[in-house]
Amino acid sequence: MRYGAGREVLRDITMRLAPGGFYFLTGPSGAGKSTLLKLIYLAERPSRGLISLFGRDLATTPREELPALRRRIGVVFQDFRLIPHLSAFENVALPLRVAGRRNDSAHNNVVELLRWVGLAEEIDAKPATLSGGQQQRVAIARAVVSKPSLLLADEPTGNVDDLIAARLLRLFEELNRQGTTIVLATHNESLIARFRHTRLHLESGELTVGPPAEPDAAASDAGDGAPA
Repeated sequence: MRYGAGREVLRDITMRLAPGGFYFLTGPSGAGKSTLLKLIYLAERPSRGLISLFGRDLATTPREELPALRRRIGVVFQDFRLIPHLSAFENVALPLRVAGRRNDSAHNNVVELLRWVGLAEEIDAKPATLSGGQQQRVAIARAVVSKPSLLLADEPTGNVDDLIAARLLRLFEELNRQGTTIVLATHNESLIARFRHTRLHLESGELTVGPPAEPDAAASDAGDGAPA
């Protein structure tokens, strides 16, 4: 991947995400983690090379079929991208409404997720009245509510404390157990050490794949189990 006439941000990367896999994406700032995620969720096209998503070669997939592929991907952006005039509940419910779900079960799913991420009291709050960490948790709930085939999360625990971070990892793991493939970009080494997942490491535009590290201790979480 190259932007304009500059150097290649990513080069000669060959990787495969196993269906149902869980991956930590690590690397120093500027290594290209966000760019790699953008390529996967179709926000950018590679300068050279090929990408296959859900068994489809994106170079030969008709443009009109790409939105259906995108709807199978949940994304947690670093800048959250919440809709300012919608409440926390409405932001989280948006993917379900786009998919045509408007029944009581959809309502209950949204309420349960907001409770799980610690925002039960902010269900009617607009983004501007929420802190950065609260907005981040709304964005995470929105990304996971439709149980996507693939979840891409760019520093999803960057604005929360360690207790909430571990709680969010439990939510991602529960989603993963239900079949969602997870790619989570993070700088949080202490969090990585607590959860045993494969590491994808980007540095100087090149990717290396390492085995899961042995966790320092069993990950624990205060509170009840993640919502199903």
